[in-house]
Amino acid sequence: MNTLYYGDNLHIMRDHIPDASVDLVYLDPPFNSKQPYNVIFQKSEAQITAFVDTWHWSEQTQHEYDEIMRSPNTDAAEMIRAMRRFLSQSDMMAYLVMMTSRLLELHRVLKPTGSLYLHCDTTASHYLKVVMDSIFGPQNFRNEIIWQRTSAHSSAKRFGPNFDTILFYSRSDDYTWNTPKAAHDPAYIKRFYKHEDERGRFRLSDLTAAGVRRGSSGAPWKGVNPTAVGRHWAVPTEAMNEVLKGENYERLSTQEKLDMLDKAGRIAWPAGGGVPSYKRYWDEVKEGQRVQAVWTDISPIGAQAAERLGYPTQKPLALLERIVQASSNEGDVVLDPFCGCGTAVHAAQKLGRQWIGIDITHLAIALIEKRMRDAFPDIQFRVEGTPKDLASARDLMQRDPYQFQWWACSLVGAQPYRGKRKGADKGIDGLIFFTDIVNGKAQTQKIVVSVKGGDKVGVAMIRELITVVQQNEAEMGFFVTLAEPTQPMMTEAVKEGFYRAGNGQEFPRIQILTIEGLLSRTERPQFIDLKHGLDTFKKAPREKNDDQQLPLM
Repeated sequence: MNTLYYGDNLHIMRDHIPDASVDLVYLDPPFNSKQPYNVIFQKSEAQITAFVDTWHWSEQTQHEYDEIMRSPNTDAAEMIRAMRRFLSQSDMMAYLVMMTSRLLELHRVLKPTGSLYLHCDTTASHYLKVVMDSIFGPQNFRNEIIWQRTSAHSSAKRFGPNFDTILFYSRSDDYTWNTPKAAHDPAYIKRFYKHEDERGRFRLSDLTAAGVRRGSSGAPWKGVNPTAVGRHWAVPTEAMNEVLKGENYERLSTQEKLDMLDKAGRIAWPAGGGVPSYKRYWDEVKEGQRVQAVWTDISPIGAQAAERLGYPTQKPLALLERIVQASSNEGDVVLDPFCGCGTAVHAAQKLGRQWIGIDITHLAIALIEKRMRDAFPDIQFRVEGTPKDLASARDLMQRDPYQFQWWACSLVGAQPYRGKRKGADKGIDGLIFFTDIVNGKAQTQKIVVSVKGGDKVGVAMIRELITVVQQNEAEMGFFVTLAEPTQPMMTEAVKEGFYRAGNGQEFPRIQILTIEGLLSRTERPQFIDLKHGLDTFKKAPREKNDDQQLPLM
């Protein structure tokens, strides 16, 4: 299993993921925020847009809308038709059509015991919930989870929007569920578990509950009559389970149960008389309290956090670990169809699950590949959809030159580059930063990468790269080409001489690398880096349990 797919998740799911084959889906799609999101690289001179979160009604939208109208799920079709009458061909409607097409596929690939978590914000969460109800059925809605992603948010003339919404649906009533627990706040422990006896710390809890009852739960016990104050005895089930060690206590009257608790030292009596309380010991609840639907205990990723990789919408690993643990078991299959920088697949791997990640940009796929190999050095996984030979590289170039450039940069370990001003990136498609010893001190150096995907290349392109290297005060330049270089190009590159590293090794200042050679690994960039790429891309922390690997299936 463990596979990354490059491409449109709609087509990937239809072509590669069978019916009822996935145990858990987590998706963090674009929110229709109408803004670009930039990747922040290590030592970056310019940020590159990972994606633009803006949607418009297009030919593709109309095509997907027509497909929805023909869907066997008539409820979803009717709902989308009604929404279109209300929203017309607006940007929001285009977004909802895109999401509905994919949610229908996600419903198809989920097992009957599977669950889906849709991460969104207030921009479209109300519409998405209605769409989800029409696809999964309102009876399979489980939770609207509120994740407080920041403590405060400045916002003029409204309350600060400091949370995201996560919609939790199951495929059926018989779904996987492992009750998640959250660690208690130390301040909470100190405040409430303030009593202590020979057994340990405890807090006082009610032994009664509101309302009058007939029968033994409303009868007096040891001079205390709960009915007189409009209450009844409520014996904690967990207390009886511990005292009776699994025996059947349902046959006992309430007073007999209270007698047993009192004999076991689980009841505290007020010094001056009155209603007794139940002793709830810390050692019985120290594993944590049940997680509720409002999550305030998982902080967003801080600017200096070790797990921060610079991807604009990166979510905390702890958030995904909670979801994966709650709704899947070891060996289950986790799917993230908008996997971004790969937090969901990282959590799945760490927790012993199989996984599938899909993204429509080579930038995301390259970041995830690096992240997973950094965190799990012995990991095995497949990458599908990226060029494996010269023909598929040419096909990518023809279909999407920008994606080709990003992919080619990943072959040499370069950051994709796009200048802040139009035309500012002329001659630069990628950058590599490396550390070398200069005059006895460690210093960051720079390599300019130029990618050419045309059928013809010439010596003028090498001269242009040399000029760009000089203008940008770089030490070296890499010319990555889909076409075969000419002999004059090779000669021009050699004339630039060598870069002498701090250890005395020499490397050509201008290196010509072919896509074919990089794919076959007969060619590779030549330079020395004391930080092994850390100046170019941030390294994900290595997971301690990387011996827990799953075989490819």
